Amino acid sequence: MASTEALRFARAVSRTFSWSFSFYPQPILNFRRRSTTGTTPAFPFINTLGFISYFAYTYCMYFSPLIRQQYAIRNPAAPEPTVRINDVVFASHAVILSGLTWSMYLKRLWGFTQTSQRVGRFIWAFAIGCILGILIVTFVVSSSPNHGSITARDPGAWAWLDLIYGVSFLKVIITIVKYCPQIYTNYTLMSTTGWSIEQILADVLGGVLSVAQVCLDSLLAGGNWEGVTGNPAKFALGNITIVFDAVFLMQHYWWYRHNRLAGKEAETSKDSEEEADGTEGERRTLLDERAEGGGQ
Repeated sequence: MASTEALRFARAVSRTFSWSFSFYPQPILNFRRRSTTGTTPAFPFINTLGFISYFAYTYCMYFSPLIRQQYAIRNPAAPEPTVRINDVVFASHAVILSGLTWSMYLKRLWGFTQTSQRVGRFIWAFAIGCILGILIVTFVVSSSPNHGSITARDPGAWAWLDLIYGVSFLKVIITIVKYCPQIYTNYTLMSTTGWSIEQILADVLGGVLSVAQVCLDSLLAGGNWEGVTGNPAKFALGNITIVFDAVFLMQHYWWYRHNRLAGKEAETSKDSEEEADGTEGERRTLLDERAEGGGQ
């Protein structure tokens, strides 16, 4: 029993660290380049909204007695939600890092070189639609005859658990949409220069470990797959992440490989020129100071 718990803990921690690490390469790359060119602000913007919803979902599933009680009524064979404390920690960390990355497109705040700081009308409309959808579900649950409460006699009635599921499905939908603008940007530029591949490598590893954790939890619960159907967001997010990350890997290492290498050479050349200009400027300053000293 201790060995299975240790395995479960190890998978949970490794998944959390892998996905958490994936948020650092892009802002670090932006800061080192002093630029956000080659990337789109739509990705971190909608990503922030998605992880706010995921944080709300994981927090309620783990800490709310009401939600956990309603979950147990709906899933009597596996009454314990498969959401773990590492899911809550990961979601809160993701909100902070996604918001930080989004802020880097604000030129007045960071002063980075950028091609665009506009999110785009479609993404704004999509975000507003998501918020309105959650408000509608909230109204439906609160105005139901049982006011969001359920019993074992009527487990299928509208419940606050349905609102939490709605929030989780919102995160799944956002995950499908959020990658598309950056994939399209890479396609139009025929390059992945400026887009950190390290975040994708960590992201795909986190996706694999996330799916493995859900399946392992279900197996340890006696092979009851209600742990998967009862936590569809976590299972779907892992699989969706793997699919889209595969596209980014193809773009980076195969489709646009030559353009990426050319872009790196251009950036290296630019840095060398700037360094040379700086060295030349320092040399001229020293010569001028010596000339002035000789004149005196």
